[in-house]
Amino acid sequence: MHLTPDQLVAEFHDAVMELYFARKRITLLEEENAALRARLAQAGTAPGTGAEAGAEAEADAARVAPAGG
Repeated sequence: MHLTPDQLVAEFHDAVMELYFARKRITLLEEENAALRARLAQAGTAPGTGAEAGAEAEADAARVAPAGG
C-alpha cells in the first residue's frame, strides 16, 4: 500500500492526536486512582472497616469508572 505525502501527513497527524488524548486519559485515570486509594486508606482507619467497607469502596469505584474506557 502506497500513500501520498498528504496521506502520510494525515496519518501522522491522526496518530499524534490519538497519543495526545491517550496521555490525557492516562493522567485523568492516575488522578482518579490516587483519589480512590486515598479513600480506601481513609476507610481502612475509620470505624466499620472490614469486608463490607471494602465492598462499599469497590461499588463506589465501579460507579465512578466510565463504561467502555
